[in-house]
Amino acid sequence: MNREEIKKDLKKLLSEKRFEHTMGVEYTSACLALRYGADMEKARMAGLLHDCAKYLSSEEKLKYSKKFGMPVSEWEKKNPELLHARLGACFAHTKYGITDAEILSAITWHTTGKPDMSLLDKIVFIADYIEPNRNQAPDLCEVRELAFADIDQCLCLILKDTVEYLKSKKSVTDPMTQKTWEFYKQTSGNAS
Repeated sequence: MNREEIKKDLKKLLSEKRFEHTMGVEYTSACLALRYGADMEKARMAGLLHDCAKYLSSEEKLKYSKKFGMPVSEWEKKNPELLHARLGACFAHTKYGITDAEILSAITWHTTGKPDMSLLDKIVFIADYIEPNRNQAPDLCEVRELAFADIDQCLCLILKDTVEYLKSKKSVTDPMTQKTWEFYKQTSGNAS
């Protein structure tokens, strides 16, 4: 499928709000790719498909995970919503014909991040957080400015804010998000 065919399909599957968010992530991913010299077409495609499995119910996410032979952690069984990123990569490959490993990785890690992310992984992770339709994240103005000045510092700030927000809500942080935050705290020297 080409990008326009994928957009038409996603428009049918996703809620109006989720589709608008998807268009915002595609756009923001392209802008960040342009800023950092990444492949803009890959960034656009990863941004477009990042939430392509988001519309599934929790039960469907668990069912498709089993169908794809995808291991599901105890954490994910309790929080099936987290499966949408890895399932999104599976759908991008099987339904939309995406074979590029960088695009599939960016879709896989757009929610939790992972230690030692590629530039494209970082771009889609950050674009998901700062796209123009988002308006409630902590430090959003600062994060948006930082996204175009220093991608690694921006990544650290998003991870820090996410972990602190979850702690303040007495929510448990996804183990991969915590690992990602610990990795980037150490590598960036941002121990705050």
